[in-house]
Amino acid sequence: MDRGMDFLKSQINNAVMQHQSFLDNLKDHESQAEDVRFRDLCSRFIPTMTEHQRMLEQYQQQIGAELGAGKKALGKALGMARDLADTARESDFLRLVGDIVTSRQSEDTFKTFREAGRMLGNQQLQQIGEVGERHHDEYAKEANRLVQQLFVEHVQGVEPGSLRTSAGATSSSPRADRNI
Repeated sequence: MDRGMDFLKSQINNAVMQHQSFLDNLKDHESQAEDVRFRDLCSRFIPTMTEHQRMLEQYQQQIGAELGAGKKALGKALGMARDLADTARESDFLRLVGDIVTSRQSEDTFKTFREAGRMLGNQQLQQIGEVGERHHDEYAKEANRLVQQLFVEHVQGVEPGSLRTSAGATSSSPRADRNI
């Protein structure tokens, strides 16, 4: 296992590839989604996640950790595998579950960057971690609420978005903030 700056570079490279995969998912799912709520969720978070990707890539360049051709090819291959998996699923529910899992991976990475940045006195790494963790947590909370609604709608056999409360808003349980 790498040590020192080589370790930091490899972890930043991994984060860049993993987060790009999540961002690509959001962009693909924005155009593929049948459920307008899922499409809107993707649309709302694409600008924020694009900014995270920019911050990660900028830091990657600053520390001289640019991806080599082999890692770029691996990242593209993983992206193609993801596309094939999405095509096979063809369900907003399953796509959203996958996005939640991928977002949580990024959130955990950002949390590590935040705490490591604090311990190392690396303010830039800490800041990247704080911002990324907070926004991925916000995404996961909203995505979890939606996936719970989709789950109930599928079980009840109703059309997407048709479950309403007496106030007319889409229903959500008191446990809507819980993770899947």
